Amino acid sequence: MKKIFIISLIFLFLASCKQHTANQAQETYEYTDDYGQTVAVPTHPRRVVSLSPAVTEIMFALGADSLLVGRTEFCLFPPEARGIENIGGISNLNVEKVLSCRPDLIISGSMVPRKIVEQFATMGVPLVSVIEKQHFDALYENIAKIGGLVGHSQQADSLNRVLRARVDTLLNQQSSMSTLAETPAYQTRHTKPTVYYVVGYGSGGNFTAGGNTFINDIIEMAGGANIAKESKGWTFSVEALMQSDPDFILIRREDSASFCRATPYSQLSAVRQGRTIALEDGILDLQVPRNVDVILRLSKAFRSTAE
Repeated sequence: MKKIFIISLIFLFLASCKQHTANQAQETYEYTDDYGQTVAVPTHPRRVVSLSPAVTEIMFALGADSLLVGRTEFCLFPPEARGIENIGGISNLNVEKVLSCRPDLIISGSMVPRKIVEQFATMGVPLVSVIEKQHFDALYENIAKIGGLVGHSQQADSLNRVLRARVDTLLNQQSSMSTLAETPAYQTRHTKPTVYYVVGYGSGGNFTAGGNTFINDIIEMAGGANIAKESKGWTFSVEALMQSDPDFILIRREDSASFCRATPYSQLSAVRQGRTIALEDGILDLQVPRNVDVILRLSKAFRSTAE
């Protein structure tokens, strides 16, 4: 019995070595990622670990989720992602846990510390960074990049065509109203609703998305005017918020109730008039296909104030 057990262990060890060798022997090509680092990426990756909720969501949208063998604890959309091995946090990444997934490709986002990226490089494990960009159109670029990395370029092209068509339809509808909107009578009755997006609030400070963010682009594409557009950072004073008194408040669903009860935010017109839009996590603060859904949803809400 003992002899059989030892033989079994040897067999498992050899099988493991064979898998490792197969991974090492894959054909690769040089890829320059968003941080400018050149990485030897496998042509046909079979085991991918995602270190970004946006990457995970895009891979599911591309139908490439079967390649995922690891994801962070923040990769929660779609719900099926929860069934993939959880490798833990992002800023406090557990390198050993990631390696235990035996990835032949790791795709990272904006939040992974640079020292972690360099650590994987020294280990010979290909890690590619696909980061979120300042402008909305970069969504299409990131989808194409991830699609190419995981062998789903055609699916990425198809997804981008669908997303672009939905956005173009909305923008064309808005454009068709431009001539009418230039008349003084129309402008007297119809103005863009002012909008504030809550990133953080309370004693820890007030934070929002300024004009140099894709979130600002989303608000404007939906027909709104971001009151923090001139802000280049993420901080925004409570005094400026109260003085602007925006028509709409956008906030994550889990923060909505407490925000509306808190002082002085409860005195905002948008709160008192029921124009606080509670959004599901990730739909606006991640650069993902669901951004198009939120553009259409916000557009409908904003139009209601002008009718």
